[in-house]
Amino acid sequence: MKRDADTDKRWMSAALNLARRGLGNVWPNPAVGCVVVSQGRVVGRGWTQPGGRPHAEAMALAAAGPAAAGGCAYVTLEPCAHHGRTPPCADALIAARLARVVYAVGDPDPRVAGAGAARMKAAGLAVETDVLADAAYALNLGFFSRVTRRRPMFTLKMATSLDGRIATRTGASQWITGPAARAHGHRLRAEHDAIMVGSGTAVADDPALTCRLPGLRDRSPLRVLCDSGLRTSPTSKMFADQTAAATWVATTEAAAAADTAMTAIGARLLVMPPAADGGGVDLVALAERLASDGLTRVLIEGGGLLAAAALKAGLIDQIVAFRGGQIIGGDGLPAVGAMAIADLSAAFHFTRVDSQAVGDDVMEIYRQSFS
Repeated sequence: MKRDADTDKRWMSAALNLARRGLGNVWPNPAVGCVVVSQGRVVGRGWTQPGGRPHAEAMALAAAGPAAAGGCAYVTLEPCAHHGRTPPCADALIAARLARVVYAVGDPDPRVAGAGAARMKAAGLAVETDVLADAAYALNLGFFSRVTRRRPMFTLKMATSLDGRIATRTGASQWITGPAARAHGHRLRAEHDAIMVGSGTAVADDPALTCRLPGLRDRSPLRVLCDSGLRTSPTSKMFADQTAAATWVATTEAAAAADTAMTAIGARLLVMPPAADGGGVDLVALAERLASDGLTRVLIEGGGLLAAAALKAGLIDQIVAFRGGQIIGGDGLPAVGAMAIADLSAAFHFTRVDSQAVGDDVMEIYRQSFS
């Protein structure tokens, strides 16, 4: 089967669009998309389903049926080669008698890591990779982070005034950004495995931390509360309806030993060591714990103290900043708490990768690279 670079990119782009549908509801698995093409037309398509099964390749091959024979499968991640709850996708692609498989980027999982490609090549399939690899890597930053760094990807979401404030001096914050930006924020929630806030935000704002967009109400992520002293009321909105969205509370051993209310309402306590500076829980240890429990993508929504602590701990991989048109002034609440940075060389640097208008506001995305 002759390769055409532009055609490969077009079909891989379609597979990436399908993969995005799985973000936030397939952990601990990656969000993968697959398009099966035969004689220039799509005969099957699939993406990783909620909970991680079935895989994208299995879904696409089931849709294609016998039409897959002699065709090409475009997959956003190297097909798996190990037996889990389902057989290896590499074997399924071989059994479908495809002529060619193109995957965007390799799978760093030691159980795969080139084994999927090798198995398909040994069976006589033409196998190619590195098609829209950067886009595929960016899409699954969380999965790659969990496998290679043993922690999830962390996104810091901020909604600020023009002068970088998240609320007035009295705590009033509704609304700094407009409805379009707030809707985009709910889509961000749906694309993450968990939302994390600190106890200050929980007590001051009493957020529900759910996804309330029409069509996405069943996509509310797990809620993670950092509360070293368990000062958040168990009647807070984030503890409501634990079946729709569970709440995990990261706290200290002393606070957990004295607790009766949190566990009584179904919240899960994660006992963490205290932070070295005595303020809150050890966020690095918490990140490792969340990864061990399968989380790949965590959205930090506040407040300023948690944002500062996560930055100082080296956890923030991406910042999504929404900026409204108000000026609040220096006595307003800052988006990031005190960092004790005396020289700009010690400041945290991120690279802007996107900027766009969202209604009357501006959204900017910044990232730090990791390998």
